[in-house]
Amino acid sequence: MGSVEQPRRVVRPGPAAEPGRTAARGPAADRRPQHHGVTGDRLRRRPAEFLSAMRRLDAGLSPTAGRDLAEWLKENYTDEFGDFPLGFLGTCYLGPPFVDHQLSLFHTIVTHFAPGDPMPSPFAAARMLVRTGAYAYVEVYDSGLVLPVLPDGTVVRP
Repeated sequence: MGSVEQPRRVVRPGPAAEPGRTAARGPAADRRPQHHGVTGDRLRRRPAEFLSAMRRLDAGLSPTAGRDLAEWLKENYTDEFGDFPLGFLGTCYLGPPFVDHQLSLFHTIVTHFAPGDPMPSPFAAARMLVRTGAYAYVEVYDSGLVLPVLPDGTVVRP
């Protein structure tokens, strides 16, 4: 690992809720959870359509199709979660020499990175998370917030 890369624990979803248990009711149940200044909207499970869109990034999309996909993600993230990430980082399946890819919603460009290629800030903070292979992708916000998303759509709390 380089001087910037540090290991981070891998979090997997816990056991399913016990059968027969019901959700809490009352004012506390209506509040959105907040953790370190992150609203509950950002921590909600990602829909299957989002996970599918992220997997299509490596499908050899044309530049036009890539821009359309990025625009769709931007619109739907804003509608669904009230905010959208600066971009995403995920495992690249194009094969050697690429290991990571970046989707920046401001520039709607997918960039593929080889292991020795420097990653721009703030995406560098998410690189080691992607390399664990435990996450479908990692959302990177302009504030520096990094939210890993598990393959089932669960967002790992910071």
